[in-house]
Amino acid sequence: MRKSVGQKMTVASLESSRKIRISSENGIRIETSSFTIALDPKRATSCDYSFVSHAHIDHVHVAAGKSKVLSSKETTTLAGLRGYDLGETTEEAEHIDLFDSGHILGSKAILIDDRVFYTGDISSRDRAFLKGCKGIKCETLIMETTYGKSHYVFPETEDIVRRVNAFIARCFDRGRPVILTGYPLGKAQLISYFFEHWDPVYLHDSVYVMNSAHIDLGVDLRGFPKFEETSAFAAKLGRGPWLMIAPMSSGRSALAKSMREKYNAAIAAFSGWSVDAGYKYRMGLDDAFGVSDHCDFNELVGLVRYCSPSKVYTVHGFAEEFAGHLRTLGFDAEPLPSKADLDKLSNYA
Repeated sequence: MRKSVGQKMTVASLESSRKIRISSENGIRIETSSFTIALDPKRATSCDYSFVSHAHIDHVHVAAGKSKVLSSKETTTLAGLRGYDLGETTEEAEHIDLFDSGHILGSKAILIDDRVFYTGDISSRDRAFLKGCKGIKCETLIMETTYGKSHYVFPETEDIVRRVNAFIARCFDRGRPVILTGYPLGKAQLISYFFEHWDPVYLHDSVYVMNSAHIDLGVDLRGFPKFEETSAFAAKLGRGPWLMIAPMSSGRSALAKSMREKYNAAIAAFSGWSVDAGYKYRMGLDDAFGVSDHCDFNELVGLVRYCSPSKVYTVHGFAEEFAGHLRTLGFDAEPLPSKADLDKLSNYA
């Protein structure tokens, strides 16, 4: 049964009485007896600390003011390349510990006061140069639930690689070049790693920038050249099939249309959402593969079991649905209350 607002306030009151107050406001705000911290805020904050979990644009902000920014060196570098200056950052603070979250290069989860664990975007499976995060034992777990519905179960990575290789081989046998699409930061580097044995391989400009940064940061990626729209380059492309790694887009985008019209290219996408029935056809793709930098549904459940928290707050994606499922398993779980809910609690009390 869904909790009422009053029940949510009761949970919030328990957090408050234990000297920790947790709410959603400009990201996630946590107040302890000795400091405040904003988790993945959208804009600058007056908290003592601001935690930037990784360099995807929906998790970064331009830092300003007194807040000390907690972030990995990789996130600081990658965010800067995307136009977000995090300023001077650190990975160390008293009563705070950072852990690799397995999402993308430099992504971190955070443990606060040895009690509250925030996953940020997280993946528990090993992929290429990324190691999965199994979780941390904690009292309170704040977790992302992007794929928090039961049908979001992703194939094993080895199976996906096999299927993609077969797809590329079929296209090459017909003389068709292949465009593999995924987020320029994260998926594109995995695609580059898994399919580096094909030749020739070219990178869209945005992917080239992120791949180059990964190489500079010590990741063992092959240095593919940029795709260029010049007559000399086009002549080179006409000598046989080739592979291009490009940003995520539909098969009806300007890029996809151009590649099909000029080169009869096949377009494939890498996305966890491809698990949805008809995704490939809605997106106008030749193929789609269920690859994600997040946990799937079963992995999210496994994460909660491993952390064994007394309380679970869900955020993002299917937060309400996944919290409901956790309650059927015996966990005390609910979507994270807003600051407005907690302020009502103060008035209610």
